[in-house]
Amino acid sequence: MSNIETKLQVRDLTVSFRTTNGKVQAVRGINFELKKGETLAIVGESGSGKSVTSKAIMGILANNSIVEGGEIIYDGKDILKLREEEMHKLRGDKVAMIFQDPMSSLNPIVKIGRQLTEAMILKGKARQRESRITFNAYLKALTDSMVAAGAGAEADIRKKSKNFNKFEVKHLELEGAYRTAYAAAEEAAGDIGALVFELEKNAGKDVNYRVKRIEKLCKEAVQDYVVKEKAAELQQLAAQLKGALSESKKKDGSSKHLQEVLSGIGEIMQDALKKTEPNFFSMGYYLTFSGKQLPQMPVAELNDYLRKYLDDNFMLNYIADAKQGLMYSAEKAYEKKEAAIAVLRAHRKDFEHDALSEKACKATHKIMVKAVEDGIDRLEFIKDSRAYTFSTALEATINDYFSAIKKNAKEEIRFQKQSEKRARLVARGKEPEWQLVPKSLISLEEAQQAILHQVDNIIEHYENLIANKDSRNFDNETVAAVDYLKANASGVAAKVTKGMAKERAIKLMEEVGIAEARKRYNQYPFEFSGGMRQRIVIAIALAANPDILICDEPTTALDVTIQSQILELINNLKETRKLSVIFITHDLGVVANMADRIAVMYAGKIVEYGTSEDIFYRSAHPYTWALLSSMPDLDTDERLDAIPGTPPNMIYPPVGDAFAPRNKYAMQIDFEQQPPMFEITETHHAATWLLHPNAPKVDPPKVILDRIARMNAKRGANDAE
Repeated sequence: MSNIETKLQVRDLTVSFRTTNGKVQAVRGINFELKKGETLAIVGESGSGKSVTSKAIMGILANNSIVEGGEIIYDGKDILKLREEEMHKLRGDKVAMIFQDPMSSLNPIVKIGRQLTEAMILKGKARQRESRITFNAYLKALTDSMVAAGAGAEADIRKKSKNFNKFEVKHLELEGAYRTAYAAAEEAAGDIGALVFELEKNAGKDVNYRVKRIEKLCKEAVQDYVVKEKAAELQQLAAQLKGALSESKKKDGSSKHLQEVLSGIGEIMQDALKKTEPNFFSMGYYLTFSGKQLPQMPVAELNDYLRKYLDDNFMLNYIADAKQGLMYSAEKAYEKKEAAIAVLRAHRKDFEHDALSEKACKATHKIMVKAVEDGIDRLEFIKDSRAYTFSTALEATINDYFSAIKKNAKEEIRFQKQSEKRARLVARGKEPEWQLVPKSLISLEEAQQAILHQVDNIIEHYENLIANKDSRNFDNETVAAVDYLKANASGVAAKVTKGMAKERAIKLMEEVGIAEARKRYNQYPFEFSGGMRQRIVIAIALAANPDILICDEPTTALDVTIQSQILELINNLKETRKLSVIFITHDLGVVANMADRIAVMYAGKIVEYGTSEDIFYRSAHPYTWALLSSMPDLDTDERLDAIPGTPPNMIYPPVGDAFAPRNKYAMQIDFEQQPPMFEITETHHAATWLLHPNAPKVDPPKVILDRIARMNAKRGANDAE
């Protein structure tokens, strides 16, 4: 998966919580990344830090939390450094979350439909504004680079970009009108289906109001490429609605005629929804610059004709110029990256002194940040996260060093006072009930090394980019850049009205497996079972079409049959929507058939990290063995092993491996020193001293080896078939 876009990076995340008994170290320096379209499972017992990690990503940590270090990078931004207003734009839009208890996400006194549509409408408006800003800024930057590259005379280049913007205005007008008409047809089809069903059962409610709504929707739906060619037929049927409605109200009147009229309208709307969508981007150019009417032909043929007209008269030429602009921008950025490397190396020594000066460090930070940010290619719309976050990352490590000096002094005073108090009590013959909290001093040497590490990382990163610059395919990148502009233009046209939101909400409800979605749209949460409520929560999470979906033990509160359905649903949604998923669970068995990679957490640290195959077939950490040994399956006859003991009290974190007291394979070094993360393969790592070259050879428990043998035998049989 190395060539797949990385959607999220977590680097050295450390989170603690203030409590009345002391500071609880919940997450201790964890690292992982999430690739586009994959599922990463984070597995561990309660208190392992997995849910704290997910809440840190969402920016919803409790008020007593302390983020002591690290970064969470999404779209070139460190989530941990965002203000709440910025985080609000991200949360629920780009990154959504499903919680363990669905009722914690639902308002019990608000109908499901409203809860589904509110976020859609609000996020839709925000996305429209953001798309317009992004389109204008990127087109300007691309135009300036094309001019600087000498792709043609400046006046010609600027005219081409102005024309691009001009026909995009027409594109937005056409697509906006189409979306409104399509939504009206969609809403009318849904309303008619529901009303006809009710009339057949003699259970129609608010028929007057609903028929008037359908009349209104019929007028809105009459637009080119929706129901224009059947406008006359639709108008005739709509004109019959009032008479048919009056007939149904008479004494001994029947609603059969009304049902027939509604069904006729419904068929027109359903046919309209199945049509091929026109290429409004190409159409916008043709209508703006050809001076001709659109040719009369089927939509599929029209799309091909318009696309060829656009390519021949504008787009191929514009793409050639844009390619020069992108290449020029990239080359200038590489030159500035080389200059940045020289600046970083020259000033690295400023952080190497025995005692650092805060004023000097801040001055060097300013110089380094300017050099690094000058090296960013602003035309790369997939942001270089390491470069974009260098400023905040370096600033954070510098602040850590100088705050450590103050914290260490306070910690020495605290420890001395507590030691003296304990000594006085012992001298009077009393045995204190409280423990003396050991010194928690921050190593200034390690803090200084962290600063140098940030500098070395960006130097290495820029060197790698320069070394691989010849492998870039600018033909593909230029097409992607134009598509990026088109996508943002469409984003401006994607207005979300209440009617549109309702139809999308109903479709979402159907997508997550809720029967009679239109009827249940107007129900309250208490009218749904636990599994159905969780499906509603999933629908709400998907309403804004997020990039990343975090599932925090979404099946724990459900019975096993419903668990299976929800897991299958999440898996299917990931595939169809190309989502990136973080799945939090305490049960390895839950993610056996859905995780691409697995991070096993214990006492706030990731102790093993690998692909699903690595963890289930080649696990190396005793804690992972313990989780697997306690996991039931249909073929295991032996008694399952329980994990002995309890997790450590993280107010007093262990000196060595936190799992050592519960680990029957523990060696003396496990109680004295934390193991590093050993690399087993490129994809598989584990933090256990058993992987040290001098450690004794230890095999996993028999129950695991037997299970692996059975699974391999099954796989072999399946392959043979």
